[in-house]
Amino acid sequence: MPPYAFFHKQFVPLSEAKIGVLTHALHYGTACFEGIRGNWDSKQKRFCLFRIRDHYERMLGGCRILKIKLPYSVDKLCQLTAALLERSGYKEDVYIRPLAYKSSEAVGVRLHNLDDDFLIVMTTLPPYLDAENGVRCCTSSWRRVDDTMIPPRGKICGIYVNSALAKTEAWENGFDEAILLTQDGHVSEGSGENIFLVLGGRLITPPSSDNILMGITRDTVMKLAKNELRIDTIERQVDRSELYVAEECFFTGTAANLAPILEIDHRPIGSGKIGKVTAKLQKLFAEVMVGRNSRYPEWYYLVSPKAVRHSVVIKRESPRDLPAKP
Repeated sequence: MPPYAFFHKQFVPLSEAKIGVLTHALHYGTACFEGIRGNWDSKQKRFCLFRIRDHYERMLGGCRILKIKLPYSVDKLCQLTAALLERSGYKEDVYIRPLAYKSSEAVGVRLHNLDDDFLIVMTTLPPYLDAENGVRCCTSSWRRVDDTMIPPRGKICGIYVNSALAKTEAWENGFDEAILLTQDGHVSEGSGENIFLVLGGRLITPPSSDNILMGITRDTVMKLAKNELRIDTIERQVDRSELYVAEECFFTGTAANLAPILEIDHRPIGSGKIGKVTAKLQKLFAEVMVGRNSRYPEWYYLVSPKAVRHSVVIKRESPRDLPAKP
């Protein structure tokens, strides 16, 4: 079965989903996106679209920042994503990429007087970071973009040049990932992940005021730590040197899941191995991401290859409101 996309308000083969070379978002980064996991549960023969509503609510916030208007509710976006997943025929983990963008074929730096459009594509994704064996990191010479430059609370495409510069710098210097600092030298986040430290039996993570993306996996881990392990999380500014003396460190993100950090700037973190708290959180996260923990039904949007099943009650729209099958 060929892969499909939701493009120009209909389902089409992925090979037919094309944009013009003058599309505004291509030239100026005037778009926002989400990364959503469709986790395949081979035992239950179903997908878990993990916290999909939270992803779309965040994306709509990014749309407001960029003055992008979409004709879809969160419920409708979830239904379209589930329909695309069913149609695409996958029976393995998938990575789903919705994109809202300025679609006018126009040259000129602005947000006003431009058309808006929306698409969804999905693909398989190899491990973004080595969550099993841990990763080696460096602090980047590139500083994190400030909220007064490009707001980081939405996944705005243009801001990811900042992340790309840091990621490639780290890779070219023999590391797996970069850690970006704020303009005043405090820890912000990885190139595509939030960061946590374990200090004195508590989790420490940078606050929203240090220009982080308010990560959905970040929030998940904080709740799991509190509810399942009775570990509190403190959101505060983190000095670079605190990374070196932390008992444990790890990244969180939709692409990265929960990835242990074993070394930063050629310094081992703790014992230089995956820590006990990190390992416990990894196990808990692996259960919730496929929908197996009954304590968190609001996080799950379950999709079988034959029918869409929802763990929460939502208003269903008429089938005629969904795009016709090609």
